Amino acid sequence: MTEYTPPKVWKWEQESGGKFASINRPIAGATHDKELPVGDHPYQLYSLATPNGIKTTIMFEELLAAGHAAEYDAWLINIQEGDQFGSGFVEVNPNSKIPALHDHTGDAPVRVFESASILLHLADQFGAFIPADGPARTEVMNWLFWQMGSAPYLGGGFGHFYAYAPEKFEYPIDRFAMETKRQLDVLDRQLANNTYIAGDDYSIADMAIWSWYGGLVLGRLYDAAEFLDVTSYKNVMRWAEAIDARPAVKRGRMVNKSWGEAAEQLRERHNAADFDTQTWDKIGDDQ
Repeated sequence: MTEYTPPKVWKWEQESGGKFASINRPIAGATHDKELPVGDHPYQLYSLATPNGIKTTIMFEELLAAGHAAEYDAWLINIQEGDQFGSGFVEVNPNSKIPALHDHTGDAPVRVFESASILLHLADQFGAFIPADGPARTEVMNWLFWQMGSAPYLGGGFGHFYAYAPEKFEYPIDRFAMETKRQLDVLDRQLANNTYIAGDDYSIADMAIWSWYGGLVLGRLYDAAEFLDVTSYKNVMRWAEAIDARPAVKRGRMVNKSWGEAAEQLRERHNAADFDTQTWDKIGDDQ
């Protein structure tokens, strides 16, 4: 690897390379005019079934399974085609990242962006999957924000250099593999004496953390489970498999998914019946 000497002032002269090079740029804002679709339900979600995206669809499906009036429309945002840079999406999330939510339950629409903010917004609205107050609520918040601070090392660090960078270099892979394994050890120790991340009750902290670390240890992220020796984290594996078996989690993983097995792709979701009638194996040839 040739040693690199940074210039005094960095300038963006070419794409950074890698799988997502076409969507990376050093400036914000819209690149084109495009209105967002709006459905009939109080919640309008614009997303993609990435680890950050499925946090919110799992939350919606868990709320519905628990009997809450949380019906939602989920619209696919194709980040490879630059949908996140359309003017309508940028109005909902100026950071041009999924997921983004428009909440129409009040007198005026409220925009909610950042996955943890959406989880907390919905949890507080419905009084679900988070304690109302006290130390138990604080513990859920501790772990929710732990995930938000840690996932960039897993996704933008380890995932990028191990799976997506145009070339593989030992130093960054080793650096981020070490940090990823440290994070798995943090979770394994926490789960040694707790059924769920923040204690005995399933919460938005579990939804947020499972979407990244559950996917990793279950072999769904970066094809890196063997490399990271994930089966050695027995408490994490137990927890990940238990959450994976929840029906609402299975549904949430399907929403806004546009790859993989056709029967697991529900590219748009507008009502519960869509899981039976609108998956890609049933409608793909008609599109």
